[in-house]
Amino acid sequence: MTQIFIDPRRKLGALDRRIFGGFVEHLGRCIYGGLYDEGSALSDERGFRTDVLGLLRDLRLSVLRWPGGNFVSNYHWEDGVGPRGGRPVRSELAWSGTESNQFGTDEFMDYCAALGAEPYICFNMGTGDLKEALAWVEYCNGQRATYWAARRRANGHEGAYGVQWWGLGNEVYGEWQIGAMSAEEYIAEATRWARAIKLVDPSARLVSCGELGWTDWDRKVIDALAPLVDLHSIHLYSGSEDYWCNVLAPHNAERAISVASGLLRRAAYNHGLSRAPRLVYDEWNVWYRSMTGALEERFNFSDALAVGTYLNIFVRNCEWVAMANLAQMVNAIAPVVTTPDGAVVQPIYYPFLLHSQSHLAVALDALVVGEQVPAPAPAGRWPYPLDDLGPFNLIDAAVTTDEPGSRLAMTVVNRSEHAERVEIRLSEWKFTGTARARYVTASDDPSPVPGVQSAALSEFTESPAGEVLVLDMPPSSFASVEVPVGA
Repeated sequence: MTQIFIDPRRKLGALDRRIFGGFVEHLGRCIYGGLYDEGSALSDERGFRTDVLGLLRDLRLSVLRWPGGNFVSNYHWEDGVGPRGGRPVRSELAWSGTESNQFGTDEFMDYCAALGAEPYICFNMGTGDLKEALAWVEYCNGQRATYWAARRRANGHEGAYGVQWWGLGNEVYGEWQIGAMSAEEYIAEATRWARAIKLVDPSARLVSCGELGWTDWDRKVIDALAPLVDLHSIHLYSGSEDYWCNVLAPHNAERAISVASGLLRRAAYNHGLSRAPRLVYDEWNVWYRSMTGALEERFNFSDALAVGTYLNIFVRNCEWVAMANLAQMVNAIAPVVTTPDGAVVQPIYYPFLLHSQSHLAVALDALVVGEQVPAPAPAGRWPYPLDDLGPFNLIDAAVTTDEPGSRLAMTVVNRSEHAERVEIRLSEWKFTGTARARYVTASDDPSPVPGVQSAALSEFTESPAGEVLVLDMPPSSFASVEVPVGA
């Protein structure tokens, strides 16, 4: 049995709902043939697949990052605005494709509005230049009678879009990135860009290009750019055929947060900042099977447990993690898969769904006491060691409450391959009503799409006894619990 002890006085901080964000890139069938498909009977008049839009709306995405990813380092946004018949077709160098430019800035903004999500745009710091970036900001946010604001109006969008979030390049440290730079080169360029962008739009919120959170690149970039940015990005993927490596590897996110937050604190102190920048995991997921081509990863249920663990970690670290963007949302390493006849979801869809639908305003520090497992040896595409982070609880949990302290929400991952009883105990509070519990488990039901594993979502009510609520979790399962509480 595992016990989870919850004390409402142990608050971790306010939960920023931007951790339930997504990312879409011009890669494979993510955009074209995924969320946007003009020739489909399932699309609306804008070309948006309505079945995909419905599934993504259910996820309550708070923010959507676009257009890349590696794609952005050779993307010129001006190609993707204006009458569609006049937009040029370009070679796409990052993924060896062809870019039609039929889905551009205005379509992305319309899509964000349809989702109810904030837009987050990444600049091209590969083949792009500062003049192009400043024009993009003016096109999106300009309110005066200036050239690019007038172009937006001429294209049918009278009001400014008010884009807050702008990324200063994508993975520019990597040799795979068009226009890759050294840290010193990037710092000099990003400094110039940041200062100029703030002149065009003082309200712009900028994101520095980070790596894993614990590298020398991160240290140098944070030290130099902390006074100029609001967030520092981390990209972290994991995945292994080994079950325990797969479900425990997300804990490397905790290492990244610990190291990067220390670097941010240090930079804030050295620069005399009243508040340090926060972190954004603007690419994260399980990804290790399909490393080339369209990246149409087929997920199993252990991947879903890993995704649930990632999200638990982001909730628990809400003091530092201000945003996170699951990479990606449709077809390419994605929870949603399309065919000409419809859309289905993969197992990783469900932990995101239950997290975003359940969690409340304030995170609490829950103590989990129960059986543990040692750190496995590193294996797979991303062999980051876990030894210094273990041992690990079989049960992983995150807990939130609302501001008045009248409701409690929990997300619980049972990584054991056996059923586990979980006893949840409150201090200072009592359970005051019936708990709503939703469980996700693997399913043998066939999927209409070959290779897509099904998952089963079931709902139960649980009756607490005073300060104690008991969950009987199936083997390798995920659960969300919502329950009223009071003093």
